[in-house]
Amino acid sequence: MTKTYKNLKVERNGHVALVTMNRPDKANALNYDHLAEIEDVANDFREEGDVRAVVFTGAGKHFCSGADLTDRSGFSDVPMVMRRRRTRIGGRAIKALLDMDQITIAAWNGAAMGGGACITTALDFRVGAANCLMCYPEISIGVNLNWYSLPLITHLVGPARAKRLVVGGERIPAKTLEEWGVLDEMVATDQVVDRALELAVFYASKPPVAAQMIKRSVNAISSALDESIMHMDFDQNIFTGGMEDAQEARESYMSGRDPTFKGD
Repeated sequence: MTKTYKNLKVERNGHVALVTMNRPDKANALNYDHLAEIEDVANDFREEGDVRAVVFTGAGKHFCSGADLTDRSGFSDVPMVMRRRRTRIGGRAIKALLDMDQITIAAWNGAAMGGGACITTALDFRVGAANCLMCYPEISIGVNLNWYSLPLITHLVGPARAKRLVVGGERIPAKTLEEWGVLDEMVATDQVVDRALELAVFYASKPPVAAQMIKRSVNAISSALDESIMHMDFDQNIFTGGMEDAQEARESYMSGRDPTFKGD
């Protein structure tokens, strides 16, 4: 694979690759093109049999701040028939990460918000910096979590903690993420990429066919019902996003006042 990307940096060293989300001026926020590149790079690794482990990280202070709300091109400026299709890009990117044959590891620096949290949970392992945090802020703008990601966080932390994250919108710091099992390891902030690469080398040293078959089987066991439950989460996101409560949530957030929700 010799592609170059606008929003990603891809480096290889032996059997290991490092993918860096490279929009540090936007805290690696996810617009349509960025998501399309994540889907693309994940799918392209299918043709790289020599790469056995892939580390994902974010340039700058944060792993990923979630959806880029300042750039809605490709989402809100098209007819509904196309809006439904284009809204699926987030889910497609997450599923592409889930379906990678290689062992995948997050080198999680700073915040993983919304879609950034979705990316971390789609990977096999997570090495977190001491300053990392997770938050799903979708509830604060009046919409549901989509991108096939509600089952992923529920598998990791269980139903009650998933509700704290997704219904409550709580910001969970690194120490608690480690206690909950979201983080496999927590390290000093300046060591997060190096430690993730060390783990990648370790997993890349295993027999690749056996390792990749085991990974896919474990994923199939843990996610057997996910597709049947989450096949319309993007439609739910469009529906909730068009409600009066969502408009109230957005307006109150921007103005700094407390929202009043009516259930409409």
